Amino acid sequence: MKRITRIRTTVSLIPIIFLIALLAVNIGIYGSDSILGASQVVLLLSSALCIALSMLFFKIPWSSFEQAIRENVADVTSAILILFLIGAISGTWTESGVIPTFIYYGMRIISPRFFLVSACLISAAVSVMIGSSWTTIATIGVALLGIGRAEGFSDAMIAGAIISGAYFGDKISPLSDTTVMASSLNSVPLFSHIRYMMLTTVPSMLITLVIFLVLGLLQGGEHSESIAVYSDVLSSKFNISLWLLIVPLITALLIAKRLPAPIVLTLSAITAAIASLIAQPHIISEIGSTVVTDGPEWKVKFAGVVSSVFDSVNLSTGNSDVDSLVASRGMVGMLNTVYLIICAMCFGGAMKASGMLRHLTSLLLPFCRGRFGLVASTVLSGTALNGIVSDQYLAIILTSNLFKDIYKKRGYEPRLLSRSVEDSASITSVLFPWSSCGMTQATVLGVPTLTYLPFCFFNIISPLMSLLVAAIGYKIFRPGEPKETKAPGEANQ
Repeated sequence: MKRITRIRTTVSLIPIIFLIALLAVNIGIYGSDSILGASQVVLLLSSALCIALSMLFFKIPWSSFEQAIRENVADVTSAILILFLIGAISGTWTESGVIPTFIYYGMRIISPRFFLVSACLISAAVSVMIGSSWTTIATIGVALLGIGRAEGFSDAMIAGAIISGAYFGDKISPLSDTTVMASSLNSVPLFSHIRYMMLTTVPSMLITLVIFLVLGLLQGGEHSESIAVYSDVLSSKFNISLWLLIVPLITALLIAKRLPAPIVLTLSAITAAIASLIAQPHIISEIGSTVVTDGPEWKVKFAGVVSSVFDSVNLSTGNSDVDSLVASRGMVGMLNTVYLIICAMCFGGAMKASGMLRHLTSLLLPFCRGRFGLVASTVLSGTALNGIVSDQYLAIILTSNLFKDIYKKRGYEPRLLSRSVEDSASITSVLFPWSSCGMTQATVLGVPTLTYLPFCFFNIISPLMSLLVAAIGYKIFRPGEPKETKAPGEANQ
């Protein structure tokens, strides 16, 4: 029996080792450009290896892999749609002048000494409001990146501050799909889940803010000389106006109505497109004239709006740094990420159907003795699954399903499991270059995952804080122990 287990473990580890080794080679050769195709090839080769080993050693039929891959890809169709819509927003919010306006006024208002803390807090506030770290990073995050660059901060620090804030807000927002998923999968009332997460999330965020405050103070206290240049260039190219902030305000109101994310993003892109025709007609004509060289003005304007939605647009402002700030990817700019996500889902499906995934995670069960061991195994599994299946949603589902019965048998509250899952699977996905979150944020911000990773303090501290609280045992209850009083209406959720 032990020999069979050793053989199965060895076989199950082969695709993982193969994947990690070739991804490391890819990054060494292609760097951040590995997302353009090299990483996709590795994922497909790893999938093929997993399937071949499973059919050879475990006699699993091809139909099982086909079904698992189909289900995995189907699970991320909504995320793919949202990714395309984020590309559309990136284009329309830029060409309408919304993002340039954010950058223009942000450079004047936010002090360099407190920029990193401000960027983190702003991203957190927006993410709580909209319940989406992806949308926050693609809109406010892109604007903050431009401001930070103008004030002399490195892309790595800025991206780390933005991502830390965005994932904090996403984690505690009742509008967040991952928060709802983690609570519902473990049969925990939503607000009970959020309140219990505060015990680990708030301390992690406070530590993060202190670190960014220190980094900001060490960076310097004077505005960069380039800020005046950037401001002049932006105001000469775009019609800068506070009226343009109506676009994000409308987006916030739509979110407050709790409309589905695809509807909100679509209406936001349409609103920004209309604003571009009103506020930036010269920009739209400039873009459209590259498509319609000889035709009526309405055709030029139409082509300009449509191109800003789907195509990568590079405007010439006379300053190369500002050019990079106002460049947009559009839907086309998201294709490589979509391609990579689909390939990652193929690998996750193959690992799932082969049984290798469940076998590898089951090896952690002997370490689940005691409160700390149980939470540590959960956090480690949630984090590892992000690296293995490359998708936080799948990591949340698999971790919850794997440990649900164990927590129940050992008498621990399900909200301890739901919190441990969120502290790991929801937070750490953005730290893996080949995961859907890591690939998306690297694409949206234009900063490689391994570059911003050391500065994603909240994402690194959260799993560790979960372990610390488990070690202390603070408010971790078992049957027969007193529990905190429920808030009014909690039992009815």
